[in-house]
Amino acid sequence: MPRITLDEIQDTTKRALVRHGAKHDIADNVAQAVTTAEAKGNKICGLYYLESYCQQLRTGRVDGEAQPVVSTGPPGAVRVDGKLGFAQQAFAAGFDAAKQSARLNGICGYSIEHTHTCTSLGYFTEQFAQAGFLAIGATNATPWVAPPGGSVAVLGTNPIAMAVPDGAGGVAFQFDFSTSAVALGRITMAEAAGERIPEGWAVDDQGNSTTDPTAALAGSLVSAGGYKGYGISLMVEVLAAALTGSRLSSTVPPLKTPEGPPHDLGQFYLVIDPVAYSDGVFYDRLRNLAASIESQPGARLPGSTVGVADAVELDAKVWQSVQTLAFGQGSMVEQP
Repeated sequence: MPRITLDEIQDTTKRALVRHGAKHDIADNVAQAVTTAEAKGNKICGLYYLESYCQQLRTGRVDGEAQPVVSTGPPGAVRVDGKLGFAQQAFAAGFDAAKQSARLNGICGYSIEHTHTCTSLGYFTEQFAQAGFLAIGATNATPWVAPPGGSVAVLGTNPIAMAVPDGAGGVAFQFDFSTSAVALGRITMAEAAGERIPEGWAVDDQGNSTTDPTAALAGSLVSAGGYKGYGISLMVEVLAAALTGSRLSSTVPPLKTPEGPPHDLGQFYLVIDPVAYSDGVFYDRLRNLAASIESQPGARLPGSTVGVADAVELDAKVWQSVQTLAFGQGSMVEQP
């Protein structure tokens, strides 16, 4: 498999997005998110999404020229209307305002409204942690999860993410996971690879547990942890859809199809300035917490072992597809 540098992934992804209708600054923000996902081994949120981004730019499902509108209302509230453009651009537009609000008030509710899917939610909460803030994020998606006891999917995989600052410009720990038993992309990738899925991820259209990804895609996913995961998923739905005034999962159209109505999704972030609370002992407590966990062999804080490479190995067909999106047919560049 060819080994591709992150700079080349960033540049080629940006070229593909611009070629299909995104403005340069918008393409740069989206390409950075794609590149970060690939650097961390998060294939589902990386180049896996690029083809659909490009197709949807061409069909108008996402507006590649949308200019987000940032507004502030009551103290501690920052809102961004994404104007049906990319979530990465909307987040960047209000990021400084959200940080300023959290610093001034101790806490900020940051509402990203009416955007395309944000893919990796942790990409955004991590940025807050690197700036010294504790951040919790929520977003929703196409309905794939039926409530316990029900048979019709009404909730998305509804991820929740949290990132905690280390006090030195880094991240002490973070997590980003769907409130379904597994992210939908894990099942679509298994189907594409002709692989089975583990028991307990999904049910078929009759409500029976299945290890067949095709049957799972015709049925629904299940909540992680049964009723507990279901409750967290409902919390995410309220934060991401009701608070932002965006779509409920039950009305979200398929995310990757080329044509159709805009996604119109929301993300909500709770941004907290640690120095505004705890009488200045936040980082002491955090270090003690980390020590109590990491002193146990094999135990670790979530996200603490995720490395970032300067280059990644890609499937040759995937990289050829990316280059075709960026440069046109027959543009494959040989890699060592």
